[in-house]
Amino acid sequence: MIRHIVFFSARQKQDVEMIREELSALGGIPHSTVFEVTVNTKVDPLSDEIDIVVYAEFVDQAALAAYKAHPLYDRTTQRVRPMRELRYSADVVAAA
Repeated sequence: MIRHIVFFSARQKQDVEMIREELSALGGIPHSTVFEVTVNTKVDPLSDEIDIVVYAEFVDQAALAAYKAHPLYDRTTQRVRPMRELRYSADVVAAA
């Protein structure tokens, strides 16, 4: 299983909810087994740069590649990119 975790910061704080809504549409792509988009609670005072977190699980790398190849992924990326500042992504294989 692949865990796909992406962290975003908004250029302008008033865009956080719009970014969250746009990214939530990615849950409509059928290749993930788990898909969540949440606003960072910023409980940790040493790291408050991240506004939104996307968490998804895929059965394998092929499913993740199919997700990223879906037309909705490209459309969403095009809408979100102008509103975001940072984007960090991590794809990790889950321990058995």
